[in-house]
Amino acid sequence: MAVAGVLVAAGAISYSVAEDGGSGVEPPAAGSADAGFARDMAVHHQQAVEMSYIVRDRTDDEDVRRLAYDIAQTQANQRGMMLGWLDLWGLPKVSSDEPMSWMGMAGMADGKDGALMPGMATNTEMKKLGTLNGKQAEIFYLQLMTDHHQGGIHMAQGCVDKCTVGVEKRLAQGMVDAQRSEIQLMTDMLEERGAAPRP
Repeated sequence: MAVAGVLVAAGAISYSVAEDGGSGVEPPAAGSADAGFARDMAVHHQQAVEMSYIVRDRTDDEDVRRLAYDIAQTQANQRGMMLGWLDLWGLPKVSSDEPMSWMGMAGMADGKDGALMPGMATNTEMKKLGTLNGKQAEIFYLQLMTDHHQGGIHMAQGCVDKCTVGVEKRLAQGMVDAQRSEIQLMTDMLEERGAAPRP
């Protein structure tokens, strides 16, 4: 039943985008902020989903497991919407442009060790998360996800400022608000564990 609800919601969002881009209005161009944000944030979100599923298997702490589940579900659903919009607009899901070039920020992350955009964990950090257990896994996950959210907020704010499709701008603003709230929650959870966000 929950899956059906998500599919209906995703269909409604797709219809909204069609309406935003319909009525004689051209869909966004491949190099637009709308397309760039959808492509880049889909990649960014995928890593958050992966991190969240890793930590759910590495701890029995219900608070961390619940947070990880919520982040994984939310970001997987949002990723599906963004990839669906690209389909709707007839645009490629992969571009030869550098990540974040739509923000005028190409080259902000050097791409070394898998970190394609600011806030993304490196391949080494992802592997390390998969080797930790219990409190150590919780702390490292909360630190990585705080960094991840900070990078995500920066990119989502870029869409709020530059995107032209109304429903996409609204989604981006929702990401900014939700991820700021989650950063505060994760800071509190780190403090409970005698730790803090990374400098």
